[in-house]
Parts: sequence; structure tokens; C-alpha cells
Amino acid sequence: SASLTAPNGRAQQVLLESALRCAGVQGLQRIEAHGTGTALGDPTECRAVQKVSEARGMVLGGVKASVGHLEPAAGLVGLVTLAALMRREWTAGNAQLRSLNPHVRSVVGASRGCALPSQLGAAPGGGGSAGGVSSFGYSGTIAHAVARAAPPAVAAPSLDAGRAPI
Repeated sequence: SASLTAPNGRAQQVLLESALRCAGVQGLQRIEAHGTGTALGDPTECRAVQKVSEARGMVLGGVKASVGHLEPAAGLVGLVTLAALMRREWTAGNAQLRSLNPHVRSVVGASRGCALPSQLGAAPGGGGSAGGVSSFGYSGTIAHAVARAAPPAVAAPSLDAGRAPI
């Protein structure tokens, strides 16, 4: 990045493309964004996501608005949030989203079906099979994790009726 407050959109895009390629995923159904509410950072991140994702029914979320930045734990909180939402097929609301940054609005408006929900609800299309989490560090480090839905669980074998459980 050019500075602590000026994110590098091209670097974010390259990292997202690489993460999707490594995971064997075409596009993401939801992103738990790093989004800290800055006038420059949020549109830059949104633009990078929009350029690499199919964005059909994609939901952008940011748990930081609910719990604060949390410094090094921010990415982990995003991953736990993403996993819980994927498991329940929910979409979390973006807390405190009252007025959308016009630069974010232009990016979201240009995508096909990208949503920024303001309250908890059912995920569009059942939640999808892949999601991502972005997290950025003070040094300019960018990390992105891709999570995929687990296959349906196999039922545990039943105990024989004549034997007592152990």
C-alpha cells in the first residue's frame, strides 16, 4: 500500500484471485470483509471483491461494525462469523449501516445481485457453498481465507439393541 491509510486495490484483487484459484472456487456467495468504515478502504475492498467474484447473490458483511476492530483477532472473528452463517444459512446484518458510502454504492450497484444487508435474515439461495474472509494488517499485509461448506454429515451407526451403550 502507499501508506497506512491508503490500501492497494490491485494487490487485494491479485490476492483474492489467487485464493479462489488455490481453493478451486469460481466465485464467493458471501464475503466477511475487513471493512472498517473508512472512506477510502471500504470502496477499494468492495471494488477488488466485485472484480473477482461472480457476485450473483453475493452478500457483503463486516462483523467489525458489531464488535470493533479487535486488532490481530479481527480475521479470526470474521472466520468464525462466516462459518456460523454458512452453517445456519443466514446472512448477518451490517450493524450501524445507516448511510452507504457513495463510492461503495457505485461498486455494489454495478455488480449483479450484490447485497449489503442491514439485519439478520435467510441467505439468498440457501447460503451457497463458498465464502471468504479478508483481513489486513498495519504493515500492508493482506490475508484472505476461502471457506467451503462441508458435505452433509453421515449418520452415526446405531447401537445394537441388545448391547448397553459404553
